[in-house]
Amino acid sequence: MENIKNKVIVITGASSGIGAGAARKLAALGANVVLAARREEQLKTLVQELGDNSIYVLTDVSKRADLDNLVQTAIAKFGQVDVLWNNAGIMPLSFFDEGHVEEWDRMIDINIKGVLYGINAVLPHMLQRGEGHILATSSVGGLKTSPGIGVYSGTKFAVRAIMETLREEVAQTIKVTTIFPGATQSELGNDITSPKIKALYGNLKGMPKMDEEAIANAVVYAISQPGNINVNDIVLRPLGQTR
Repeated sequence: MENIKNKVIVITGASSGIGAGAARKLAALGANVVLAARREEQLKTLVQELGDNSIYVLTDVSKRADLDNLVQTAIAKFGQVDVLWNNAGIMPLSFFDEGHVEEWDRMIDINIKGVLYGINAVLPHMLQRGEGHILATSSVGGLKTSPGIGVYSGTKFAVRAIMETLREEVAQTIKVTTIFPGATQSELGNDITSPKIKALYGNLKGMPKMDEEAIANAVVYAISQPGNINVNDIVLRPLGQTR
């Protein structure tokens, strides 16, 4: 994977799950990784595991200043940012009649604004260099919605629209990739408070799920392509998932 070695790759939502899994794989391939999340202990532990080609930056992606600081810290440490992966997201699902408005607001702040703030922080640097790669994690919920996932799905549809428009605007110089994962073994959804959704998930515990390595492999595939190849969209589902 010569196209990954020595690249400077910034990952939000990197303290666990698919972000941490991809960071391990990318670091093993020789990348310099900058890990961003809100949970410092997990970030410290991961950096200790990965070694000198990794750093962490405490980051709340709902705060524009935190994303600006993240990118500037990465540049100060490694000289540039080759790849930004806007991966942070939350999924407190609920039905509309439950009125979980604060959870809706938080999803909008993290899942949508976090992506926008990340793009805004890194794009001038990449345009100045004339190269770069921006990725974002959407979801199969950004391709099709269903009862109980309306707001979450809305945020992931938004990510899809944002990234596709970005691709069209910067296609001559910057690579843009959107990842659409299906059901995955991760902490995503641990913050669900809706009794209706919990009851629904109780009936779906046996549903097939991918492990984090499947997403990590997809990210590595996208990043490792030759300079003249842009992988735009990657949709992954575990075998047996129909939606």
